[in-house]
Amino acid sequence: MKKLLLLSFVSIVLFILASCQTIDKKTEEIIKKENEKLSNFIGQPESELKIVMGNPDDEIENDKSVRFLIYKSKKYKIKCERKFEIDERKIVIGFTSKGCF
Repeated sequence: MKKLLLLSFVSIVLFILASCQTIDKKTEEIIKKENEKLSNFIGQPESELKIVMGNPDDEIENDKSVRFLIYKSKKYKIKCERKFEIDERKIVIGFTSKGCF
């Protein structure tokens, strides 16, 4: 009886570990696709970003004349924020993405 219980416990633990690995792989794939999509905007004019993404939800400027266009959304009650860095020539030079999938 103890061997059967131990075997059941080991099986459950292995199943849980396999499930976690699957979730990690899917998460990594989603993040990779998100970064590839947003990387296409690097070197593009701000106007192209706005054509595709629409008007930003927020815009801030730092003391070095670099502006950030911030796009916010929510999916399944999870907040997503994409922030694009715009230089003085109005060219996208960087981005960050949090919680987006």
